[in-house]
Amino acid sequence: MNAYISILLSLLAGLSTLIGCIFIFFKIKKVGEFIVFCLSLSMTIMILISLFDLIPNSISIIINKYNYIFGIIISILVFLLGYLFIDILNNRINKKEFNSPLHKIGILSMLSLMLHNIPEGIAVFIGSYTNINIGIKLFIAIVLHNIPEGIAIAVPLYYGGESRGKAFKLTLLSGLSEPIGALLSFIFLKRVINQLILSYVLLFVSGLMISLSINDIYKEIKSYRLNNQMIYGIITGFILSILLFLL
Repeated sequence: MNAYISILLSLLAGLSTLIGCIFIFFKIKKVGEFIVFCLSLSMTIMILISLFDLIPNSISIIINKYNYIFGIIISILVFLLGYLFIDILNNRINKKEFNSPLHKIGILSMLSLMLHNIPEGIAVFIGSYTNINIGIKLFIAIVLHNIPEGIAIAVPLYYGGESRGKAFKLTLLSGLSEPIGALLSFIFLKRVINQLILSYVLLFVSGLMISLSINDIYKEIKSYRLNNQMIYGIITGFILSILLFLL
């Protein structure tokens, strides 16, 4: 029974990404200001979750497995692989036509967060499968940060030229990668997956999300020259991140 509850929790956590789509179904008067605020909010949360949650937790597990120096070296290399991997994604998708830079950011965000959601789904499944209380805590934390992740996908896609329906579907696709991670754990990985492997994956994803935030999202934000909205988005992102860390 625990396995089915675990898969259900990961499914609901993934579907919470769709809450971020709600903003594309309302008429926004000041579109530019809204886009800058949303991008700044999602950028801040992705960076802070990486720096203060995913990276330190992953590094500590890797160091415990190996010695301190070797563990740090491995952690840096895995992070850099993720950081540089965004360039490979950029080069690949640059061969395709995009309606605007926002449209490209939406696609990159979707791909990055799909990679992020798969290990999250694995973590929710394993956590709740072994201890339902841990699983519920993980579920709540993931739901709270999946909402701004949904904004990071849906808003740039829609205002970058996609239809509401297409933006909704691509956001849903990203969210569904979470229960896919749980199903993979249930079918194949339950006996072989461990905290060390998850740490490697999450370090890689952290590098990817930080690279996306700095090299793509921040450049797009600055192009609007709306510094007040950028600051409001960053402050809101800080507040939401603090709430996440308190869980």
